[in-house]
Amino acid sequence: MKARLTNHRIICLMGPTASGKSALSMELAELFPFEIISVDSAMIYRSMNIGTAKPSKQELAEVPYHLIDIRDPHESYSAAEFCTDTIKKIDEIIEQKKNPLLVGGTMLYFKALQQGLSDLPSANAEIRKRLLEEAKQRGWESLHERLNEIDPITAKRIHPNDPQRIQRALEVFELTGKPLSELCMESKTPPLQHKTLNIAIMPSDRSQLHKHIARRFRKMLNDGFIEEVEALYHRGDLHKNLPSMRTVGYRQIWDYLDGKLDFAQMQEKTLAATRQLAKRQITWLRSWPNLHCFDSAETKRTKAFIFEFLGL
Repeated sequence: MKARLTNHRIICLMGPTASGKSALSMELAELFPFEIISVDSAMIYRSMNIGTAKPSKQELAEVPYHLIDIRDPHESYSAAEFCTDTIKKIDEIIEQKKNPLLVGGTMLYFKALQQGLSDLPSANAEIRKRLLEEAKQRGWESLHERLNEIDPITAKRIHPNDPQRIQRALEVFELTGKPLSELCMESKTPPLQHKTLNIAIMPSDRSQLHKHIARRFRKMLNDGFIEEVEALYHRGDLHKNLPSMRTVGYRQIWDYLDGKLDFAQMQEKTLAATRQLAKRQITWLRSWPNLHCFDSAETKRTKAFIFEFLGL
């Protein structure tokens, strides 16, 4: 019989990609009456299973898991929609006298839920510098053409010779995965009213995380990751600038299928992009308020601390 938790504080389990969040959440759900809510902007998509490290069918049958497979890859899904769906699920789970366990690495979703949805992200110096370098090599008209592909509404409003606004629109898309026109239409959401307990698992040794990322990617390839992307590639209604296809791994394999990368280049770029994603997630977490952080390599110790936090 599962232990009963006496309070309904919302538990948020965060961490960089490949840190072991999913495995730990499954272990916790076997011991306690948790229902897991995915906080992952890629797991929402159907037919994207291997590359998103989605729980297996068996795991999903054993543990209640929400906000997985709720969109087709050609559809969009905003942070505001995530907040609405998650708050509804939290209320339903508590009504059933169970405990919500929010698990994932999409930090924008966690931030929107806990702190309210910001209107637009702050400037990112690294992205701006890279866009300026691209403009020097290819011209602002080329970047305006890219903007037109991902956000035709905004591109129509911005002149091809307006570098500052082109740069900002592309920067916002890279930071959020959403077109600027869509974000501008989203209303600001209030923060979650329930109390949250924020727990993060992060590696003390970054090199170990990189090794884990490499091992996991090799397994994904062996499990049929390329074939999964190939099926999406041949659907005919998808393109690589959709939020779903910009997911790490999917966009690199898409370029491989397009003949823009060879197999070795695809692997190298995927691993580099995954390491960069982990770095951004860790940067978010280092400034997260009221965060209880544990070493992802010390699973037993982490679980013991979590049990203590839960008052067990």
